[in-house]
Amino acid sequence: MPDHRERSAPSDWVGRFLPETPDDHGRKAGWVLDLAAGNGRHTLLARSRGWQVLAVDRVAEPLAGLGDPGITVVEADLEAGDPHGALMEATSGRAFSAVIVTNYLYRPQLPFLARLLAPQGRLIYETFMHGNAAFGKPGNPDFLLQPNELFEAFAPALSIVAFEQGLVEAPAPRMIQRLCAFNGAPVLPG
Repeated sequence: MPDHRERSAPSDWVGRFLPETPDDHGRKAGWVLDLAAGNGRHTLLARSRGWQVLAVDRVAEPLAGLGDPGITVVEADLEAGDPHGALMEATSGRAFSAVIVTNYLYRPQLPFLARLLAPQGRLIYETFMHGNAAFGKPGNPDFLLQPNELFEAFAPALSIVAFEQGLVEAPAPRMIQRLCAFNGAPVLPG
């Protein structure tokens, strides 16, 4: 069983935007998808805030010890075969209040992530970008976003709330790109 003390802290980016995820008058009625969930640091964050969470990863063993009835773990190779079919099978075709993706990039999936969101649902994405090889892994260009790549991938389908890219110093120096966007038109104050 994994040692929960070994989990790194949740991403500040995820922590910043997850509370803004739509709910049902304070009741967390929908589901959050933690895609490529790793050891579950964002799964636990979303669950601690009252959401039902679907944690999907290629290897479920690090998630096995979460032991919470509000967390469903699915082991799925999201890169095998048809990217849309793999996502739909892993998520049972659900619509999510939020989709969280960190430290993971599989470009063929990008066009399908917006389709997983319920109306007003949020996509919270953060991963490595070009230039990260100077700081360590990943260094393979296949796993590094190009400048503005997330923005360009999601701007046509989603409303962008925030987008950042470049060098971050904490918790360790790395080149990242991050985006928060939602499914729907912005709601303007009345």
